[in-house]
Amino acid sequence: MNFEDVAANAAKKAQKCGADQADVYLVSTTEFGVQVRKGEVETLTQSRSKGMGIRVFVDHRQGFASTTDFSDEALDRLIKNVVELARSADQKPENELDEEAVSAVVHDLDLYDPALENITPEEKISLAKSCENAAFAFDPRISNSDGAGFGSEISTIVIANTLGNLQSYRSTACSLYCSPLAEQDGKKQVDYEYSYKRFLKQLEHPETVGRIAAERVLRKLGARKAPTQSAPVVFERRVAARIWGAVIAAINGDAVNKGMSFLKTSLDNQIAANSVTLIDDGTLHQGAGSSPFDGEGIPTRKNVLIENGVLNMFQYDTLTARKVGGGAKSTANARRSYNGAPSIGSFNVYLQPGSLSTDEIIKSITNGFYVTDMMGSGANPVTGDFSIGAAGLWIEDGRLTYAVEEVTIAASMKRILMGIEKIGSDLVFSSTIVSPTFQVAEMTISGE
Repeated sequence: MNFEDVAANAAKKAQKCGADQADVYLVSTTEFGVQVRKGEVETLTQSRSKGMGIRVFVDHRQGFASTTDFSDEALDRLIKNVVELARSADQKPENELDEEAVSAVVHDLDLYDPALENITPEEKISLAKSCENAAFAFDPRISNSDGAGFGSEISTIVIANTLGNLQSYRSTACSLYCSPLAEQDGKKQVDYEYSYKRFLKQLEHPETVGRIAAERVLRKLGARKAPTQSAPVVFERRVAARIWGAVIAAINGDAVNKGMSFLKTSLDNQIAANSVTLIDDGTLHQGAGSSPFDGEGIPTRKNVLIENGVLNMFQYDTLTARKVGGGAKSTANARRSYNGAPSIGSFNVYLQPGSLSTDEIIKSITNGFYVTDMMGSGANPVTGDFSIGAAGLWIEDGRLTYAVEEVTIAASMKRILMGIEKIGSDLVFSSTIVSPTFQVAEMTISGE
């Protein structure tokens, strides 16, 4: 089946049926996932799916519908219904396609690995087992497991609209993880390590993933509460990314427009330390969230959200930008699934790394907390409050001394951002929001 033809024909049919404008977003995906536990396959899933979302505009009224049936009969019925739905919707001046959503040169972001088409299920299972075996072999205190696994995804994405835009790309992704359980003095701890890449050959070796997972869980043994105090806090890169997730929620143009953001009046103001530059790059080579176009067909771009601590911009899709007015335009941040209309989202968000290693950051601290786990939601993007359960390792005289659990760390988001003193060099692009390790000058730590 030629998915480009299917999408383009659906857009044309919508216009013939009475739509002033229409766009179509089509996704076809093949997924595989296996989890092993103690050397045996616990779950294995393989699936193929496809779906198409059709958005139409009639006299500045919007209608949306989706389907998994691509037959001519089904599409004819769906398009007729969605055009009628649009005619009964509220009329809003912002309801029309963006003039930038036209066909343009689509840069190859290198998102597709043909090797993932050919690897067998048996080879995938073997990778997961090797990962778990490495963790078990590392230390006798690791006697159980929450599982290890391998996953892969192969997708085709197509967008077509009545402005003449017809674009598509293929993408792949694969991941490997291990979550061992360790026990000492009757007390158990669990941790994990994972690797995510677009290309199979770039995944971390399974033995490496298993070993790092083992090291992580073993260092949690003997954990205890730390005394209540105010002290510097170092966020390990995996948990550091959650801080930037809260910032992204607060610079969402829709939330800002509704007054539901602690950064709503902070545009062009200093909101973080001078060392902080936060970027969202939809064009990142082999990025986890990369795409040549956004959910409205607008070419993606590299947006510098915060530069040297100054908030540069809010993120918009087309309709939100038009509602805001004042010259606001889409920032190419529309995200979309086939069964939903476009909404604001990010692509590859990352904090620009510094030059220090994690060891160098830790060595600079006399007394502080190295956070490796956070439990709960933590940040409130509306008020800017931040409070979350945490675990990790205590720092004394520049060394990691004992494991910490069952404490709470708290501060305002603005205090956290302005208090970033050191940024690490350990940035790894393993998700859509990533960060190097960084240190905050002071937070309240509630323990015993």
